[in-house]
Formats: sequence, structure tokens, C-alpha cells
Amino acid sequence: MTVTEKDVRTALKGVKDPELGLDLVVLGLIYEIKVEGGCVEAVMSLTSPMCPVAGQIVEEVQAAIEGIDGVASAEVELTFDPPWTPDRISPLIRASLGL
Repeated sequence: MTVTEKDVRTALKGVKDPELGLDLVVLGLIYEIKVEGGCVEAVMSLTSPMCPVAGQIVEEVQAAIEGIDGVASAEVELTFDPPWTPDRISPLIRASLGL
């Protein structure tokens, strides 16, 4: 089975930001996904560099990716460049949050 970026994004919709209760994809925290064969690389951010559960969230992202059929390995990079802002949330979701 060939893994696609869409497969990865779908799996990552199961990983929620504990503070906002929304998934990382909807929040725009997944910056980049590269799929080469069974190897997946993801670049993500958090809503705050001071997030006390940063390590846990990165582990959840890695586990979600590794749980996809056809994924042999997953590498997750945490970045704050560029810093996340609410502008990365889709306009419809932003409106429903009152942002």
C-alpha cells in the first residue's frame, strides 16, 4: 500500500491540542509532510513554545503516523519558525472560535 500525504493528514486529525481540543491539522500546526516510500517526515509546531506537553504531542504525532498501514518509519520535527498564529486556522473554524 502506498502512503500519501492525505493518509498522514487523516491520521493526524486524531491528535488533539489539549488546550483547544481541536486537531493539529485544523489548527494549522502541521507545516509540512514528506512521504518517500514507507518513510514519512513531518514538520509541526505548537500554539506556544512554552507548551508543557510538547514532548507528549510530538510522540502522539509520531505514533499516529507510524500507525498508518505502509509506514515503515516516521520522523517528526518540531519548529517554531515561523511561529504559529491563529491565522493558520481555516477561516471557517476561526469564525466558529470567535477569532
